[in-house]
Amino acid sequence: MKDDEALEILAKSNYGVLCVYDGKYPYGVPVNYVYEDGFIYIHSAKEGHKIESVKFFDRVCFTVVGSSQVMENEFSTKYESVIIFGRAEILQDEQVIPALRNLVYKYSPHYTDEAERIIQDFSKDVAVIKIEVEHVQGKANR
Repeated sequence: MKDDEALEILAKSNYGVLCVYDGKYPYGVPVNYVYEDGFIYIHSAKEGHKIESVKFFDRVCFTVVGSSQVMENEFSTKYESVIIFGRAEILQDEQVIPALRNLVYKYSPHYTDEAERIIQDFSKDVAVIKIEVEHVQGKANR
């Protein structure tokens, strides 16, 4: 699959798996996210295994499955998937506000006014992981 098609799947999918490394084990965690202009943004608590792993090792992998359908009678599956390799950084405080807004626009577009109040009240209590996409691989069986 060409990179632009893979990035379209990344942009339209609803959840992915962020894979990080803590020095002992790989760790994959399902997350909601938003993709914009070569970056993936993931809402997070300021502390925890995911954040500590990104601080330890900034290289990450992010995977999404855009669609899938088991073809029982064909012993196969139709699917489209994307794997991203990149470097992560942790945004905090005022840096998180634009990313949180983009997450709201993606997941709750009819509640932007309510979300704006929540973002203003709680943005200092959350972090955002920002991943710069360095390499993308897409694969499909349609």
